[in-house]
Amino acid sequence: MPRKENLVHLSEADREFLKRVVTRGEESARVIRRVYTLLMADEQKRDQDVAEALQIVPKTVSETRKRYCEVGLPEALYEKPRPGNPRKLDGKQEAFVVALACSEPPTGQSQWTMQMLADKLVELKIVDEPISDETVRRTLKKTNSSPGRRPNGVLGES
Repeated sequence: MPRKENLVHLSEADREFLKRVVTRGEESARVIRRVYTLLMADEQKRDQDVAEALQIVPKTVSETRKRYCEVGLPEALYEKPRPGNPRKLDGKQEAFVVALACSEPPTGQSQWTMQMLADKLVELKIVDEPISDETVRRTLKKTNSSPGRRPNGVLGES
């Protein structure tokens, strides 16, 4: 039988902390599952048994054990924040969108549409690449304006 790497040996303080996390019930299901994984691994249970008990795959058990042994308890339980997508418009570009939406609509149009605003930003070279009407909508939603109440507001549909 192969020797298991990254054996978990919890200190008494770590064990008490993990038990408090479970009893408080304030953490996400993912964190609670990691807590139980570490507690069961500390009891020297096989990865397969832990995985079956927690309804996860054995690789998740071994990865949690590995993270605990390499970087410690907090990093084994909690994920680092994910960066998310970069912003499509910076503050100056967003201000231009709002100003454009408050301006007179093009000739022959009673109001700006989201798509017309997006196209105009590209035409005026305010943005380097085309943006979606949804980006324009989200930008305008952040403001305190009420587009539907003024004659030069913005419509969502084309």
